[in-house]
Amino acid sequence: MSTEKQPKDNYTAKLRLKSGILFVVCVLLTLICLVPIYMLIINATRSHVEIQTQVSFLPGSSLIDNINTLSTDQNFKSFDALTGFKNSAIIAGCSTFLSVFFSALTAYGLYVYDFKLKSPAYTFILAVMMVPMQVTSVGFLQFMIKLGLNDSFIPLIVPTVAAPAIVFFMRQYLQSSFPLDIVEAARIDGCGEFRTFLTIAIPMMKPAIAVQAIFAFIANWNNFYQPSMILISRKQDQLTIPMMINALKSNDKVADYGVIYYAIALSIIPLIVAYLILSKFIVEGVALGGVKE
Repeated sequence: MSTEKQPKDNYTAKLRLKSGILFVVCVLLTLICLVPIYMLIINATRSHVEIQTQVSFLPGSSLIDNINTLSTDQNFKSFDALTGFKNSAIIAGCSTFLSVFFSALTAYGLYVYDFKLKSPAYTFILAVMMVPMQVTSVGFLQFMIKLGLNDSFIPLIVPTVAAPAIVFFMRQYLQSSFPLDIVEAARIDGCGEFRTFLTIAIPMMKPAIAVQAIFAFIANWNNFYQPSMILISRKQDQLTIPMMINALKSNDKVADYGVIYYAIALSIIPLIVAYLILSKFIVEGVALGGVKE
């Protein structure tokens, strides 16, 4: 009995040790992710002098002062939260919808249909994914200027239809969890091809769409390079949140870190809201994937 029990006890001890190590690693990763956000919020409640002189993990008492300074001080008039939120929301919202929807449609076409150029088309999409945006930015800007689309949101929204990385992810998801028999059954029942995509494929792709929507929204909300390149005139009513924050940080006349931290804290609120709204679809997808019929 003792000889049979000893291997079982050794296995249990190893399992506990492995679980303990994984738990510690997860806690460390969580702290690495959350501590910078926590410090951002804490510094938003502290004054410029307090931030410069000491590091503190406790909230300060200057939040109201930072709010009043940002909203009333003429030195920070370049930051208009409502205008920045509106512009960033228009660009990020429209770009996210276009990139995710058309990428899902492209991935669906590459997975469901068989045609001669299927493999070369997918290879070309992967090749485009490897090209950095900075390589084509000069030619893109010149082209937009010739079309008269500079100082416009159109070049920041419409080109996001082509999102090779999202297409790649969507196609991999379809290969792992979308049976083609469903499409054949829909065709037999007389359902059109586009209707099949909208009513059958899209609901089954909710977890993948939610993940990519979060990533796309964050990327477009935080995008500074392209808006600063296209919006040449820097009109106040066209500035996005990253452009306004950059103007605050580059202000040589007045440097108030408390106000800057508060402005940055404001800018991440929509990202947190978007994650909270879409994360439930990710959890549902994981839960459904773990249930076997």
